Amino acid sequence: MIALLIAAGAIAFGVSVALPVVVKPLLFRWGVVDIPSDRSSHTGVVIRGMGLAVSGGVGLALAFSLLTGLVPVDRSLVLTILAVIIAASVLGWIEDFRGLSIKARAGAQLALGVAGTSILAWTIDQSYWWVPIGAFAIAIYINVANFMDGINGISGMHGVLVGSFYAVAGVLSEQWWLTVAGIVVAAAFAGFLPWNLGRGVVFLGDVGSYLLGASIAAMAVTGLLAGVYLEYLLSPVLIYLADTFTTFLRRIRRGERFYASHREHVYQQLTVNGLSHVQVALLVTCCSAVTGLAGFVVATAQSPTYAVGGSLVAALTVVAYLYSPRFLRVRTGPRSTGRIRGS
Repeated sequence: MIALLIAAGAIAFGVSVALPVVVKPLLFRWGVVDIPSDRSSHTGVVIRGMGLAVSGGVGLALAFSLLTGLVPVDRSLVLTILAVIIAASVLGWIEDFRGLSIKARAGAQLALGVAGTSILAWTIDQSYWWVPIGAFAIAIYINVANFMDGINGISGMHGVLVGSFYAVAGVLSEQWWLTVAGIVVAAAFAGFLPWNLGRGVVFLGDVGSYLLGASIAAMAVTGLLAGVYLEYLLSPVLIYLADTFTTFLRRIRRGERFYASHREHVYQQLTVNGLSHVQVALLVTCCSAVTGLAGFVVATAQSPTYAVGGSLVAALTVVAYLYSPRFLRVRTGPRSTGRIRGS
């Protein structure tokens, strides 16, 4: 079983790291490129849509897991997660290739969430009252991942981190399907990182950010319905959620369109104030690791002291991250590093 798990991870990583060699010229020929703007981190035309390679890695590895018996039970859960991931990736590819209106995107994301959660509720024999919760969770996190995909390395590192935490959560919860899915997602996004770190040769595009959000949300919703502790599922994504929703609240309070392109996320402010893309991506990932570990402590705490301590650590980490641009501004003073857009 362990050998098959290693093989599934190797397939996800290998396809994700190798497929861009084939996909990159095709994307350029199809015109799936980012033209520099005042919100861009690049000064030349950069290829986006490389999430196609990552989705290929995830899809093939999960299919391998199903065909080889790596997931001996709960195969329908993995199949449902795979279907949600494929559907979200197709939706993201349509957005990359031809564009969609905001209403069309939101409607399709919610429909995807309703369908996926309904199937899960039926499979796990849970109440259909979970359907609206799961639907909104999937639609919301697809958009969270999309909004947070703004600098090199951040999405790849997030996929590796959350996938790894979910794999461990699967072991602790005796949910083998979650361990397999987590390893596959982590390995696939690890394969993308060499293409995106540093100068950012290619970007994930919407196909990749939708894939990231949908894979994490689908695993989380499935885990919640299957009885996995909420702390296991929520704690690794707290930083992403806090950054997105506090930014939205600030923009709504000022009467601005929260969904319009902007440079006001915490991670974006950090790049404006002097940190490189890789430094900020590492900071976000490290903070997410701290909240993730704290959440695991809370879930497994044998005494109230540990539970309260873990909760405080997670809360203080989120607050410190949200205020980090101010700390950096006080130490160094504001300085622009140029354009910031898109991994």
